[in-house]
Amino acid sequence: MLGRLNHVALAVPDLAAAMAAYRDTLGARLSAPQALPEHGVTVVFVDVGNTKIELLEPLGENSPIAAFLEKNPSGGMHHVCYEVDDIVAARDRLKASGARVLGDGSPKIGAHGKPVLFLHPKDFFGTLVELEQS
Repeated sequence: MLGRLNHVALAVPDLAAAMAAYRDTLGARLSAPQALPEHGVTVVFVDVGNTKIELLEPLGENSPIAAFLEKNPSGGMHHVCYEVDDIVAARDRLKASGARVLGDGSPKIGAHGKPVLFLHPKDFFGTLVELEQS
């Protein structure tokens, strides 16, 4: 069911500072910042060749990233994202096996313009998992 690792997401308290560190210190190539109001975040992707690092900054007070940063003020790993061929079939298979899909269970459009779902971290050993249709 799982395809390749699409990205590892890091919640950051200051997106500009994180961008500067990755660009200037590590020499990384970065995407332009992209506001995603429906997800409550602004994202930047760091291209590392075989996958991406997603830098997440809260967009608005109700952002799920804001709650994460309250518990982890310096930031940290927020989730991992895996590609799947058919997100609806993957969702149905996961739900049938007892995994919890967050939200209403309907895929939403993510930062890459593709359907995404999130799986409860308690079902995956403390790691929030995002699935993205490839």
